[in-house]
Amino acid sequence: MVRTEISLFLKNVPGELGKLAALLANANINIDALTIQDASSYVKELFQARGKSLKRIASVASYNSIRKDSSEYALIRILVDHTDKAIDLLSRNDYLFDIMPVIAIELENRPGVLAEISNKFGQEGININYVYGSVSSPDSKCLFVFCPEDIDLASKIFAPEST
Repeated sequence: MVRTEISLFLKNVPGELGKLAALLANANINIDALTIQDASSYVKELFQARGKSLKRIASVASYNSIRKDSSEYALIRILVDHTDKAIDLLSRNDYLFDIMPVIAIELENRPGVLAEISNKFGQEGININYVYGSVSSPDSKCLFVFCPEDIDLASKIFAPEST
């Protein structure tokens, strides 16, 4: 199912994630999925991708400087149960964020299921930019979030009735 992921940068200091989580909780917004990475890793990935495409927009020195500065931030990606409400709340509280359509799929918690879904993307020629997921117990289903290069094709293939 297509969902809207919110990506935002937070200062990489103690307490920032707690502030964000409390802000959402106080507005009765539940976080369904979350991943965090050092923002310098994100900048490095951008630099490497641009280097492969030969469309680099800044020098290596510039990117190294940006990467150093970006280590002060973390890239947070979240799915929430009330996206529009969260977007409004983040805007009113001066958070810088972006939104991206992603595919969120509940998977059976058994060996091979992730392989089946990932292979389905591959068989359809859809590259996966990133994925994250988790399981709360052996008897629970898993929620996995996929960011495919072709969201339109992926949304047709992974419509709720086809998973």
